[in-house]
Amino acid sequence: MQARTVWRRLLGVEKTVVEDVEFVEELDATVSLVAHVRPTSRAASRCGKCGRRAGRYDGGEGRRRWRGLDFGEVLVFLEADAPRVRCRDHGVVVAGVPWARHGAGHTHAFDQQVAWLATQSSKTAITVLMRIAWRTVGAIVARYWADTAAALDQFAGLRKIGVDEISYKRGHKYLTVVVDHDTGRLVWAAPGRDKATLNSFFDALAASSPFTGETAGEDRCGLITHVSADGAEWIAKVVAERCPNAVRCADPFHVVKWATDALDVVRREAWNTARGAVTQRRAGRATGVAKDLKGARWALWKNPEDLTAGQATQLEWIVKTNPRLYRAYLLKEGLRTVFKLPLKQASVALEKWLSWARRCRIPAFVKLAKTITKHRPSILAAIEHGLSNGRIESVNTKIRLITRVAFGFKSPDALIALAMLNLGGHRPVLPGRR
Repeated sequence: MQARTVWRRLLGVEKTVVEDVEFVEELDATVSLVAHVRPTSRAASRCGKCGRRAGRYDGGEGRRRWRGLDFGEVLVFLEADAPRVRCRDHGVVVAGVPWARHGAGHTHAFDQQVAWLATQSSKTAITVLMRIAWRTVGAIVARYWADTAAALDQFAGLRKIGVDEISYKRGHKYLTVVVDHDTGRLVWAAPGRDKATLNSFFDALAASSPFTGETAGEDRCGLITHVSADGAEWIAKVVAERCPNAVRCADPFHVVKWATDALDVVRREAWNTARGAVTQRRAGRATGVAKDLKGARWALWKNPEDLTAGQATQLEWIVKTNPRLYRAYLLKEGLRTVFKLPLKQASVALEKWLSWARRCRIPAFVKLAKTITKHRPSILAAIEHGLSNGRIESVNTKIRLITRVAFGFKSPDALIALAMLNLGGHRPVLPGRR
């Protein structure tokens, strides 16, 4: 085997001619291996963006280097000329090279290994092992996912989706995420939580190339059969406009959370009354009954079957001392029970619960009854089809962990790319592995 072939395989490059290899002492006294390379005649003189043949424009800014995978302790660089070409679509651009992406300073193999490590390792491990900055990891992950997404149909077979938002940064910075109910994978995410953001998902869905058996254009939005979400008005309006035939399902977890929030309003009212915050200009510290009410929060929030012995005792104390608060607790539990029943029984039970809530004389639950009435069809649809945002909440939990790892990335695009690589069903593999 010729030496050039051996070097080409060691460097992990294709369509490349290895002209020479040398060891160079860098400014920091480390020794690097520098491979002088050039594209083969068939791969040369191509646009760096589209890959088409293009005429030479000039020599560019001379020779440049690309970082390759290390050889043990030795840093590896590929060095080559970087001429410019004139593309009929993109104008004057730097000529593409077969060993790296356009505009990148690292080889394909280097990018692939960093992307794999980003889905498997800690921030510190990646930066120390690969000897690069954390922001460089973000840039590599973003461009690796861009190439991966371009070769995939992320929306293939999409029928049942869940929509939710998640905070990724302080200052009310949110991501809108869309998850496939059938596979549990993350199919789309973007910064923002408004109608424009969700519309951009349906725009991407409509513009995507369908796989066999589907038709192009807006018909692909019409293939969505079920959409689960919380009660956010901006989600409901966009879904009604873009997927008018889809069944909209209200997430049971969020519906019960509304009741829990209403219950906590009643508990705080009782607590403020007990500590004198209603009748006095300046209330003192919570003592006695007020302190007991403050400590009873978990006894009221948790499911009865999950209560500890101490919390069960606290609940019994509320039954005897605060009938209004206990009635609010029963209303919360009554709504939670509705989601455990079959559709026919649940419909009857929900109607009875609404009648009870409307005349309970607890403002927080009277208001909640109006909200439940508004979302009644989607609540019953969730019970009928057995859909919830459970999968979405699971994905959100994983995104929160990824967010902590991704702290320090310059833009949310790198975070989204890392989330898609982890949760999109197409994880990278190590170079040379299947």
